[in-house]
Amino acid sequence: MSNQPVVITGMGMITPAGNSVSENWDNIIKGETKAALDPSLEDCPVKLSCRVNNIDELDMEVAKPWFWDDYAKFAQLATLEALRSAGLDHKNWEDPTRVAVLIGSGAGGTQTLEAQHRAMLEGDYEDLSPLTLPMGLLNMAAGQVAIEVNALGPCFSPCSACASGAMAIGLAKYLINNDIADVVIAGGAEAAITPFYVSSFAKMRTLSLNPDPATASRPFDKERNGFVIGEGAGVLILESQAHASKRNAPVAGHLLGYGFSADAHHVTTPHPEGEGAFLAMQAALKDGQCHPSDVGYVNAHGTSTKGNDVIESEAIKRLFGSQVPVSSTKGVTGHLLGAGGAIEAIYCLKGLQSGVIPASANLKELDPNINVNVIAGNSIERQYRIALSNSFGFGGQNAALLLSN
Repeated sequence: MSNQPVVITGMGMITPAGNSVSENWDNIIKGETKAALDPSLEDCPVKLSCRVNNIDELDMEVAKPWFWDDYAKFAQLATLEALRSAGLDHKNWEDPTRVAVLIGSGAGGTQTLEAQHRAMLEGDYEDLSPLTLPMGLLNMAAGQVAIEVNALGPCFSPCSACASGAMAIGLAKYLINNDIADVVIAGGAEAAITPFYVSSFAKMRTLSLNPDPATASRPFDKERNGFVIGEGAGVLILESQAHASKRNAPVAGHLLGYGFSADAHHVTTPHPEGEGAFLAMQAALKDGQCHPSDVGYVNAHGTSTKGNDVIESEAIKRLFGSQVPVSSTKGVTGHLLGAGGAIEAIYCLKGLQSGVIPASANLKELDPNINVNVIAGNSIERQYRIALSNSFGFGGQNAALLLSN
């Protein structure tokens, strides 16, 4: 196994905070929530979501848009931006067999599956689209991206609920370190704002019941009562340093390390002592050969749920102490489920590049049970070299990414 550095040469994203990396970062720094009343959820117990804007216009940038579920469209759009920023021409790969695609998702093409199931119930078998499975399967974002960019290397879709996108990025490092790929297109995509999914989350009491969009998603706040569901995609281009140097590629940052773990505790409730979260963060530091004191910022999973925020903060305090700056960007974007880890990794990279730590939007009064240095109010200017991004999912699946500029 090689220990050569893994560099990040491209970034692409589409989220409720914007349809490009630059637009996203501007809105994250402003700290204005993108939650809004969603007409498609009128008959659901929770009526708020964080939607991607201008989808009809975005369809014009996608080949055969009728063939894609929104989650796969988002993945392709983020991939194309990432390739452009990396200076890579997917029509002229040096060796396409050395290009891998890893796009994680927690739900896959749920919009398609839900719509087609409804069509069958309201009609019959003949009303089903023959594209139901090609559009709806969880691996299809990765598969469609590989087809569109002619990537002939490994192609798969990690599914670990809300840790999926982060795990895809961690596994990209594994492929490069083991000389399986020179270039990996890695990230996460999600488009699960549907009546079935939203109602299911509501039944579990994980969604915010706050009717005011401006204050519904508020990680770490004393009055938080759940998350706001979001959608989108984030994609990174990762390369071996040798490959990137050979083509004089721009370097946006480095993936120093990653850590994965399982709580082995409960399907939805985090381990009460945050053991799995602690193990994932600890493993990321070990993989990156870093000490906790090297980390200048932790982008928390920070979902705005009662249990997660307290438990995660205790795990962070146990490993890093109480002074490391911590924030959650979900106050702006909502919770993008399986795409969240990839998107938040990009926010970490932008923070490292610009010397800015984003604040936790909508945080008015810190929960007194949270004993870490949560950044509230305005983002702060601070130079730091290393950031850690956390992502945790149902099933007790945890991922942590260690990033540097």
